[in-house]
Amino acid sequence: MKTKCNILLVFLVFSNGGSSQEKRHAYKDVTLSIEERVENLLSVMSIEEKVAQMRIFHANIGVRANSKGGLELSDKVISKLGIGIGGIKNPGESLSPLEAAKLNNELQEYIIKNNRWGIPGLFVTESYNGVDAEGCTVFGRPIASAASFNPELVQRVWDVVGREARLRGMHMCHSPEADLVRDPRFGRMSEAFGEDTYLTTQMVVSAVKGVQGDYVGLGNGTHIGAVVKHFAGYGQVLGGTNFAAVEISPRTLEDEIYPSFEAAVKEAEALGVMASHADLNGIASHGNKALLTGVLRDRWGFDGYVVSDANDVARLFSFMKVAESKEDAAILGLEAGIDVDLYSEDAYALLPEILKTKPELMTLIDRSAGRVLRTKFILGLFENPYIDTKLVASNVRSESSLNLAQESDLESIILLKNDASLLPLKKSGLKKIALLGPLVEAGTKVAFEEVVGSEVSIVANQGFHLTNENRSTPKLLPRNDLAIEELLEIAKTSDVVVLFLGGDRFTSKEAFFGSALGDRATIEPVGSQDELLERVKLLGKPIVVVLKHRRTLAINKISELADAVLDGWDLSEKGDNSFAKVIFGEVSPSGKLPVTVPRSIGQLPFHYSGKEINNKKEYLFMEKGPLYPFGFGLSYANFEYANLKLSSEVITPETEIEVRVDVKNTSAILAKEVVQLYIKDEVGSVMRPNKELKAFEKVLIKGGETKTVRFVITPKMLEFTGVHIEKVLEKGAYTIMVGTSSSQGVTGKFELNK
Repeated sequence: MKTKCNILLVFLVFSNGGSSQEKRHAYKDVTLSIEERVENLLSVMSIEEKVAQMRIFHANIGVRANSKGGLELSDKVISKLGIGIGGIKNPGESLSPLEAAKLNNELQEYIIKNNRWGIPGLFVTESYNGVDAEGCTVFGRPIASAASFNPELVQRVWDVVGREARLRGMHMCHSPEADLVRDPRFGRMSEAFGEDTYLTTQMVVSAVKGVQGDYVGLGNGTHIGAVVKHFAGYGQVLGGTNFAAVEISPRTLEDEIYPSFEAAVKEAEALGVMASHADLNGIASHGNKALLTGVLRDRWGFDGYVVSDANDVARLFSFMKVAESKEDAAILGLEAGIDVDLYSEDAYALLPEILKTKPELMTLIDRSAGRVLRTKFILGLFENPYIDTKLVASNVRSESSLNLAQESDLESIILLKNDASLLPLKKSGLKKIALLGPLVEAGTKVAFEEVVGSEVSIVANQGFHLTNENRSTPKLLPRNDLAIEELLEIAKTSDVVVLFLGGDRFTSKEAFFGSALGDRATIEPVGSQDELLERVKLLGKPIVVVLKHRRTLAINKISELADAVLDGWDLSEKGDNSFAKVIFGEVSPSGKLPVTVPRSIGQLPFHYSGKEINNKKEYLFMEKGPLYPFGFGLSYANFEYANLKLSSEVITPETEIEVRVDVKNTSAILAKEVVQLYIKDEVGSVMRPNKELKAFEKVLIKGGETKTVRFVITPKMLEFTGVHIEKVLEKGAYTIMVGTSSSQGVTGKFELNK
């Protein structure tokens, strides 16, 4: 009997031990819900392991490839990875896609094998010209793609970004930006989608859906998660200088700043949100619970993770001066709703020690660590943490991706001026074309020759640089008389001069926290560019200006003296070839301005949807209005708008109005036109915008063809934030305008009855 009891006891011990072991590893069970898996994993993790999931470090502290391409880790990195990590920024960014995929597979294997629970890491990139890493397709900047006014095209571009990033071993992207950019002094202007709320919202939703593979691509292992930034109001910094204060009225926040973020998390289901470097009306964004929890989570139902911008939790103490100590900064950020601390060694790293005296914070740590783990489960990293390297070579920077980059360019180039229909140029009759100026690149000549062929001689010469091209704080170079004279000699013997002017990555850039500068106090083209234009003009040659830039420029001289102006912002790696195709008429330009172009910095703030009263007075000694209005862009074709019809002259909170307009291409040229719908509230309980873009459609119209374009006006379009800072729908008169820009179109009226 005693023997039987002992056998039974042994059986029970092993049985209970096995059950306990299964329970400890239930998070590996794919039949459980993600929430159940997260809860189980949290239940077995130590405090230090949980906090590690709330941190991201940069690969530059010691993740690199050795001489044979294998993984090499610094002692600092090895010590971090022993308890796991939330994520690593930019591992393998300087390697080819295949080399990066191999390195990141090795890195992921190391992470999984060297923490107790086999928790994979998130590898994080960014996207300003496609994936910000070596060997990927170089697309145009976001503000350039916004000029396409084609959300479907933008989604296809970001779909490629998501695929190429995942094939490198990436999982998250600190992009896109949902900020509005209305101050061209700000060096980061080109990272966002322009000045308008509606346009930015459409572009951000498209970008998030694209990079995430319409969400389905996340778990399938084909795409990466989006982290929308910078929440909220970044880009509206006083003086246009990075890290300066942000002061935005509650009404403007609700009606103009929030919508693009709200759509990104509710409609596009972005996995992450990044907080803003700046404050918001005196409250540091990284310590703003009303914003990061109240608005983002309680109102909008966001369930992803919120990541700090670089080192910004620690800066609540060291820079913002809203915390008494490093420890207080960490607590403030955690309580506000920051889940992940980016880079810092003196913020969330302190949480395990802080918990000894503040154990009540454990609930918040579980919350934040759980959100990171949830993201990893959504991405399928516990089941499929590695990249199939056989897929990389044929699917990164493929021919189809390069063709898409050019397609985006061709729809984004904006024709600002075309006196006497100089463009498109005809190859017949031309013997020599000069491509001149500081924005000529090494491949510009070849890019044009691919379009022109051998029929026309192409001469290209950059002449001079704009700055010394210092990455931190570039300085303007002195005037180069010899270079200017050399360019003029080339121009004298040419039939047409194409001047490449504007700015580059050194004249408009991020002003990093340290000593780096990137914002400007003036917005005219720098250096001798205007002088070069003036002197070429004296030669009597036809002049086409190709604008390349990353901030809005007050191009007064260019607008006055050039015969034709093409604005491309910052296009893809196929950009110069795309310019050539447009110049020689292979494609009619169809881009529209995503910003207002001012005549002077003194007009700021200056965006088309400003309050009507802003237009009461102009300035002494300056022409009225902007150089070019928002939504403006010419075509080689001519379009006429007529027969604007509304299905009803009255709308109620329960009804809608259909708007129809006929758009006729009166030329013989096949071309695209962006048909834009603006609405103006004639009388409101608060001061209302001059007009607001509420819909647009890009349509392809054959020569001589008329197309009827339809829009639907909904009551939601007419809502705004009233006197008591709550959404209202007020009865009264509204004017609509449907046209080719924010300043030109056919108009109609309707009433809102309640």
